[in-house]
Amino acid sequence: MPPPDLAVVIPARNEADRIAATVAAASKLTGADIVVVVDDGSTDSTAALAASAGAQVVRHARNRGKAAALETGAEAVRLIEAGGLTGAGLAASGPRHLLFLDADLADTAADAGPLVDPVRAGSADMTIAVFTTRVRNGGFGIVTTTAGAGIERMTGFRPAQPLNGQRCLTRAAFTAALPLAPGWGVETGMTIDLLRKGMRITEVEVPLSHRATGKDWRSHLHRLHQLADVTWALGVRVRKP
Repeated sequence: MPPPDLAVVIPARNEADRIAATVAAASKLTGADIVVVVDDGSTDSTAALAASAGAQVVRHARNRGKAAALETGAEAVRLIEAGGLTGAGLAASGPRHLLFLDADLADTAADAGPLVDPVRAGSADMTIAVFTTRVRNGGFGIVTTTAGAGIERMTGFRPAQPLNGQRCLTRAAFTAALPLAPGWGVETGMTIDLLRKGMRITEVEVPLSHRATGKDWRSHLHRLHQLADVTWALGVRVRKP
């Protein structure tokens, strides 16, 4: 078996119904010997269930947003690699590639392997997932269109699914993307920043699926928050090319 070279980081908030299945599936990925769940201010049993499924769990006392959870998770991986958390005894293989997965993928997380292959082969600095099956429960695609058009305007590249959070990066690419755009603007900002620094991005089709956003008022409020964060991320990058 090749030495471990992959760490999975899963930001999660109130995902008690799916987190255990997601962790179990992610743990089966080739080369993954670290699975970190960042509990971003959950009020349910997300943290306990993630730990029982075998993940290293780091908790935010309050909800700090997706970007903060990704940064916390990457730092936790670094500490585990150095033996500073409970990762002492892990096989030494240098900094691991970082695979970011959403907490609600459940069993489909086991199919995320193709996202890692181009990064592992050295042909991409970051991969972005393109779900082969998409479930739409509501919304009008405004946030996705805004993100995609903004990325294209600034870089010439139009991602098929610009908001997809399933991404694999080299450690160098993640470091180059810091500081991350806050909140739900993280994917948009990360794509623009890495392309501007000359890094290679590859889109990869994967049979993953997660919970679709609904049509109730909470879902529409979530989309408004997404739109605000994406718009902010784009605005900052227009002013600071």
